[in-house]
Amino acid sequence: MFKVGIIGATGYTGEEIIKILSTHSRIKITHLSAVLDKEEPISNIFPSLKGRVDVICEKPDAEKAKDEVDIIFLALPHRVSMEFAPTFLRAKKKVVDLSADYRLSPDAYKVWYGIEHKDKGNIQEAVYGLSEIYRDEIKNASLIANPGCYPTSVVLALAPLIREMAVERECIIADSKSGVTGAGRRPDLALSFGEVNENMKAYKINEHQHKPEINKILSSLAGEETDVIFTPHLVPMNRGILSTIYVRLKKKLELKAALNLYKNFYSGRPFVRIYDEGKFPQIRNVVGTNFCDIGIKITGGACVLVSCIDNLLKGAAGQAVQNMNIMCGFDETEGLI
Repeated sequence: MFKVGIIGATGYTGEEIIKILSTHSRIKITHLSAVLDKEEPISNIFPSLKGRVDVICEKPDAEKAKDEVDIIFLALPHRVSMEFAPTFLRAKKKVVDLSADYRLSPDAYKVWYGIEHKDKGNIQEAVYGLSEIYRDEIKNASLIANPGCYPTSVVLALAPLIREMAVERECIIADSKSGVTGAGRRPDLALSFGEVNENMKAYKINEHQHKPEINKILSSLAGEETDVIFTPHLVPMNRGILSTIYVRLKKKLELKAALNLYKNFYSGRPFVRIYDEGKFPQIRNVVGTNFCDIGIKITGGACVLVSCIDNLLKGAAGQAVQNMNIMCGFDETEGLI
């Protein structure tokens, strides 16, 4: 049995990781911690875990935690994870970081997150945890930069066409709509019921911190600089992301050929489902799952892609466990299906 810990256990993502791992046959949860008023069993904080996971949730102490785990999940805010990860890496523990702290270069991180990175050395060692594309690298990794939720939905939708060099890279538009849990479990007037209910808004138009992450991965796949126009929206639902992506094709492409391209690209990738002609995914089809569902429409010289994920699962906790499974040599779907 692998010993697993979670720092940041009381956030939405931390809670989801605990729920998944409570059914996992190959691991034992040995450490939970978070910023707390008092230390108490996690089942007191989340009563649904009573009798399933009753581990004491402690105040964060990386030095203590490193001796209790083989692998650690850092479900921490951006700018915080980089203060914890080095302790575990020096102790030869595997780390899955769910923040943005190891997804970008130090220079890009400073631009988009506003501070100098404190652990630049380990950025080069981090593997981007999009297993559908980087599975082989993940197998041998010690540090996983778990992808952001928006990039997961956008990159998985675009990757086959980008790799095929089938789209005009200067004209890619991604329109994404997310539930409120995407902002985390923090008090914020803009996320309160009265502000979100019966409302919808675009925000951080083409300047969201996930934009450089999307561009970085797509540019790597294309072998050329790629810049996506990205607009996120907040919609009045708890969880889920629906991304609608518009691209102009470089050459004529029949829908049947596009569907075959996608099905071949994701062959053997258990968590991507490609919809048949004329069918498109909905949020309700993926909430509570680790799937990314993708539908395709070709109209003239343009292609419209619709991609759906659960932002807390495939966009965070589920993907993190998927990466852990690959790192540890488990079945990729263990605990997730």
